[in-house]
Amino acid sequence: MIMKQNVISRMELQDPLENFILLMNKYGSEKEPFIFIIDFEMKSPEIHKIKNLPAGIKFSTPLIPDIFTERLFNNGVRLKKYPVSFSRYSEAFSNAKRNIELGNSYLLNLTFPTEIETEMTLEEIYSASIAKYKLLYHNSFVVFSPEIFVRIIDGAISSFPMKGTIDASVPEAESSLLNDVKEEAEHDTIVDLIRNDLSRVAEKVRVTRYRYIERIKKTESEMLQMSSEITGNLKPGYENHFGDIITGMLPAGSVTGAPKKETIRIIKECEKYNRGWYTGVFGVFDGKSLDSGVMIRFIEKAGDKLIFKSGGGITFMSDLLKEYQELISKVYVPAG
Repeated sequence: MIMKQNVISRMELQDPLENFILLMNKYGSEKEPFIFIIDFEMKSPEIHKIKNLPAGIKFSTPLIPDIFTERLFNNGVRLKKYPVSFSRYSEAFSNAKRNIELGNSYLLNLTFPTEIETEMTLEEIYSASIAKYKLLYHNSFVVFSPEIFVRIIDGAISSFPMKGTIDASVPEAESSLLNDVKEEAEHDTIVDLIRNDLSRVAEKVRVTRYRYIERIKKTESEMLQMSSEITGNLKPGYENHFGDIITGMLPAGSVTGAPKKETIRIIKECEKYNRGWYTGVFGVFDGKSLDSGVMIRFIEKAGDKLIFKSGGGITFMSDLLKEYQELISKVYVPAG
């Protein structure tokens, strides 16, 4: 009788992250298609078989696009913004810069929530938005992200960090972005960080494309975004270790900074709010390849309010007003 009472499965003894890793490894080894969603602090990760996808979840990725949701063609998604006050942002920015000057961090991704108003529902925003990675989660939050986290195809793992943005309407925007010393330093730091992260799980890690420009559509304009591609080789049998590989690289370097552990501590001290699912990652496995995105460009419900979370990278060359304006400029939905 005592023996029966003490028989508890291994999975029941473990915390949510350990359970998640076990399931991800299991589904990968079985070549079972799945979707995974991981919050920033990895406290509430979820994984679902694609064939058993909960009714409240919709998604679209380059690997598995959403072919069932009709996109709403309209004049864009109009938002009224109520950003964090300049004084509050200035306080956090100063704290971040002070830590950078002390050598505690070299690059720090500083984010804040912005209350917004729109006539559209989260599901309508999901349908209208144009992005590589889209996720609607139980009418709780919606993601429309341009940023790849990692892709795993035929034993090669690749990451594509995005750092450096400019409005495409600025005269000679591309050359201005590529020649901006601050943006180059920020980008180089994140490339080095991601290269180190990949080296934890892969071999022969190298930069295969460096500082290329992508166009990111906004409602009424475009932004230019600077990216690089970093690739490594996984050992045979990597499908059995998807959970270890993905969580071993989290949180994503592009939304934290370097050095990662100490920078995360400073971020919490500066931001003083819970990021939750924002800046986590979600992705899919189709039975052969794995594709994932960073959950930026993010709107969530908070009671009867809608909150848009955004931010940018801070370095020792960052300008307070420019960074504040960048945070606000990223509050948009790419649609139209």
